[in-house]
Amino acid sequence: MSDTHFKGGNPASQSLTDKLQQAGQGAKQQASDALGATSDAAREKLEQVGAAAKETAGDAVDEVKRQLDKQQHVGADYANRLADNMRSAAKAFQQDTPMAARTIAIAAGYVDGAADKMRDGSMNDVVDSVTSFARRQPAAFLGLSVLAGFAAVRFLKASGGGSQASDATSGDASEQDDARRS
Repeated sequence: MSDTHFKGGNPASQSLTDKLQQAGQGAKQQASDALGATSDAAREKLEQVGAAAKETAGDAVDEVKRQLDKQQHVGADYANRLADNMRSAAKAFQQDTPMAARTIAIAAGYVDGAADKMRDGSMNDVVDSVTSFARRQPAAFLGLSVLAGFAAVRFLKASGGGSQASDATSGDASEQDDARRS
């Protein structure tokens, strides 16, 4: 049988061909509809996942901001205590070296100002203020840097960091002694 004979005038075969074409078109339409529905469902789920991710990221950012705010306040309180200690030191120097006492008192004022700016949350202002102070009062800035270094070392020793360092040093020494004996 040839193609022309199959497509010929036989009404039964024409009816079967039409039915197959209609069934094929129906299946094609159903597949297209299913694909569209699946795409819509996938798009919807993707939007839900995106919204959940944005919400989670927003919550994480809020938590980070809360922690930074808390640390800023802790840092500002520490700076205020440092300024108070500097004022006490200035009073102690007042009799013997009034010029040093005045410089220390001025520096304490700058530390207080930086603490207030830190508490208000403007870190750029703090950095600008410290830079400006360092340019105007380089000797006082150097002295404050030394004091801050001593304070940091003292703080680390008080919090247990110093004992770990000495333990590590003594541990290294005993390891070296063991290596020499071998």
